[in-house]
Amino acid sequence: MDTQSAAAAVAVALPELVIDSASDTSHFFDNNTDTLVLHSSDNKESGKWSNLFLAYKTLGVVFGGLVTSPLYVYPSMHLDSPTEQDYLGIYSIMFWTLTLIGLVKYGCIALKADDHGEGGTFALYSLLCRHMNIGILSSKHSDLNSSQSRPALNGNDDQKSRLGKVFERSIVARRVLLFIAMLGTCMLIGDGILTPTISVLSAMDGLRAPFPSVSKSLVETLSAVVLFILFLLQKFGTSRVSFLFSPIMAAWTLSTPLVGIYSIIHHYPGIFKALSPHYIFHFFRRNGKEGWLMLGGTILCITGSEALFADLGHFNRNSIQIAFLFTIYPSLILTYAGQTAYLIRNPNDHIDGFYKFIPKTIYWPIFIIATSAAVVASQSLISATFSVIKQSVVLDYFPRVKVVHTSSNKEGEVYSPEVNYILMILCVAVILVFGDGQDIGNAFGVVVSLVMLITTILLTLVMIIIWRTPPLLVAMYFIVFFTMEGVYVSAVLTKIPEGGWIPFAISFILAFIMFGWYYGRQRKIQYELTHKIDLGRLGLLLSDTSVQRVPGLCFFYSNIQNGLTPILGHYIKNTRSLHSVTIFTTLRYLLVPKVAPQERIIVKKLGLKGVYACVIQYGYADSLNLEGDDFVSQVMDSLRVHIEASYGCLPSDLTQGQEEISELREAKIAGVIHVRGKARFYIGKNTSLFDRLMLAFYEVLHNNCRSALPALGVPLPQRLEVGMFYEA
Repeated sequence: MDTQSAAAAVAVALPELVIDSASDTSHFFDNNTDTLVLHSSDNKESGKWSNLFLAYKTLGVVFGGLVTSPLYVYPSMHLDSPTEQDYLGIYSIMFWTLTLIGLVKYGCIALKADDHGEGGTFALYSLLCRHMNIGILSSKHSDLNSSQSRPALNGNDDQKSRLGKVFERSIVARRVLLFIAMLGTCMLIGDGILTPTISVLSAMDGLRAPFPSVSKSLVETLSAVVLFILFLLQKFGTSRVSFLFSPIMAAWTLSTPLVGIYSIIHHYPGIFKALSPHYIFHFFRRNGKEGWLMLGGTILCITGSEALFADLGHFNRNSIQIAFLFTIYPSLILTYAGQTAYLIRNPNDHIDGFYKFIPKTIYWPIFIIATSAAVVASQSLISATFSVIKQSVVLDYFPRVKVVHTSSNKEGEVYSPEVNYILMILCVAVILVFGDGQDIGNAFGVVVSLVMLITTILLTLVMIIIWRTPPLLVAMYFIVFFTMEGVYVSAVLTKIPEGGWIPFAISFILAFIMFGWYYGRQRKIQYELTHKIDLGRLGLLLSDTSVQRVPGLCFFYSNIQNGLTPILGHYIKNTRSLHSVTIFTTLRYLLVPKVAPQERIIVKKLGLKGVYACVIQYGYADSLNLEGDDFVSQVMDSLRVHIEASYGCLPSDLTQGQEEISELREAKIAGVIHVRGKARFYIGKNTSLFDRLMLAFYEVLHNNCRSALPALGVPLPQRLEVGMFYEA
């Protein structure tokens, strides 16, 4: 059985998997449960004023990277004696890039491909998984959240698209799709490292113009300090940060186009004739290969557009569209027009293309706003990184880092302490080691173009498989955007020796971590499916005279609802006992803020004396303490109610019920324990070197370095058995 097939089998046999990243426990929510309530991002905020207020807040989180791109676009270009026609061609390229990729692709199309209100590469992948029998998500799970997906869901399996059936049948196609999704996620995380560095470094570089004595190393040090403070603020949550940052971003968004209008009037009023696409054709005909290479800098005008999609979980579709259409897009068009108008009259000032075009009378106010805005720009990709890490953890493609929900009414607003500090260290390292803004710009261009291309591919699959878009429209979309972004990618790949290798190195390390985790998890799933214990087997184990039912109450946490985890067999084999009252507990995560108290705990008898099943349902804003007295009391109360309801009204039935309730009380008094198993691999001598290395790496990620020894063939003292074994 291949890993993808095993994953699909689990999706059918088990409920949908969701990881509690703060613990070592896997959680589930049932595909068929009536208590599952999903809500889309469009329904979370209602009313015109609410959307306008949210649109204002998006300025401080979503659009920082995009709207501050004028700081570094022209300085990142390798221009050699540019002419007026060159600048007109460059502006025409930037205008149509912003219009087609920013406005049409992301603003109008990508935002509709949400997955439970979440956006980004892995959101697209999980959306595809849910509509095909691939990955670890069940295709039978009803997507009540995405309005765009409903038409596809209303049909039956016989009406699946041919392409969807290809993915279901072909393991190669499934692996390619997974690789594309992983690469896009890793590149976006790389974007989260490079955006803060280039934004802050470019803004702080403005100190060197009025103060020539300020050294480059001082600018780099100040930039590192600013980023250090920014990352320390992340723990307060996106809402608080956006409330603080939105006024700064509003000031930037309004001031730079005003400067642009002044520059247009003062330097080159006819700049908007460059909106004609024929300037693009003349530019490439005149410059040839050099013009093609300049695309590596031009692509930076659209940087941060992926955050527009990836940050969808922090806000909603309407608010992002309003902010982009009415503020961000016109601001960028006017700012770049003003910069270009100035450079047409001062063609050799492109190395400092932003600060040079600022009038001296307002230089310092703009510098302060620019520096503050650069900090805000960093926030957009940091928030996007938190979102994609959370999605990857939820889909079980990333190690279980701690994910904290920082809002009680917004599921997508998350923060990860470990990821935050790793990003901080990497950002500061990139600034101090690769302080040259042009090298960072080269690396940045690689990330931006590849992420956009991957999003185009996944969106095309969503159109075909889920939305059932007419083939002509799909072809038009794919040809236009794949061609544009493919040309950009071909240009930026030439920058790999000049700093473009940085995101590839980061992405390779992240992809190796993700693949190692995924590989180990799939091997574990295969084992659990093969060796799961049913109630009949449990009865046989308990019938052994050497197995004692000891006094006490035991909560046995299991990942499997359709059957019992193999950990149980190892536990009984090694302890030769089972508690008089054993409750197999599964945690079920629901996409709601809080679960009603009466729906929080679901219990039932499993047919054996003293053996019960319990499902704990909780929302993202619920606190979860599984070992406190309150939790135990709530479960006991639910069991008592269930037992009373399960017996009839005859005196004999009532007596049996009271005896069972009395046994529960006695078990609680005797003592309460909680059992969580840790899975470890032990591989035989005939196992391939690849399997040994990958499973050892998984053990390092999941447990610790010592636990990797059995996977390499080195036995640990007192190991339980050869094969995959568990420690209870």
